[in-house]
Amino acid sequence: MNNIFVSMQTVTIHTSQNIDIDYEVADLGDRILAGLVDIGLFSLLMILCVILAIMTNGYRGFSETMLITALIIYVCMYVFYDLICEIFMNGQSIGKRVRKIKVISLDGAQPTVGQYLLRWLFRIVDFTLTSSLCGIICIAVSDKKQRLGDMVAGTTLIKTQPRTQKDNIAFVPVESDYEPLYAEAAQLNDSDIELVHEVIQTYRQTGNTVVVFNMGKKISEYLKVSPKPEMDSLQFLQTIIKDYNYLASREETV
Repeated sequence: MNNIFVSMQTVTIHTSQNIDIDYEVADLGDRILAGLVDIGLFSLLMILCVILAIMTNGYRGFSETMLITALIIYVCMYVFYDLICEIFMNGQSIGKRVRKIKVISLDGAQPTVGQYLLRWLFRIVDFTLTSSLCGIICIAVSDKKQRLGDMVAGTTLIKTQPRTQKDNIAFVPVESDYEPLYAEAAQLNDSDIELVHEVIQTYRQTGNTVVVFNMGKKISEYLKVSPKPEMDSLQFLQTIIKDYNYLASREETV
């Protein structure tokens, strides 16, 4: 199982392949903006309902039972919205998806239904009973940027937006006259190359040479090749990426 370690602004997931992957922790501002998006959606829904009522000759076209039923449905949607969305949308509400943040378990795995339920139940304390003060204070002072519900459930929120820029993407064109050093790179797939690139980016941001060494060793063992004597682990991985891109592009043109 994956393990997770937390610094001031990042969470580091230690994978079963012995590789550390860093994610930024969602801060208080991200959470507030995501919440405002969700509230805005419900406000828009309410406005649309009022407009519909006006267009159908006011409320005279509705019986009292229909109005009460509609109100109960609306309240239930509002109350259970976060829980249902997080369970069925991989830890995200619509607001969280817009802000590119998601709920993650502190063991590095996707939270269980029980964890989602716990953090949802504690919304009563974090937001309702304390007018959001408890949630805001906990997030602001916690190293893991957790509200009370997250602390009890063993979860936190991370940013899902890729940190790589356009000039640092894994799949880049290779010169037509390029000669690959490792034809065995063709045995890899896009997911493998994305992970190699992520490890290189992690090294560039953290200076952690261990992740590069471990990945180089894994790739070397899997492909049954060895880095050239003049190559270090980083150069080996960069060469593997270039070789893969070249070989993949050649396959597409055949």
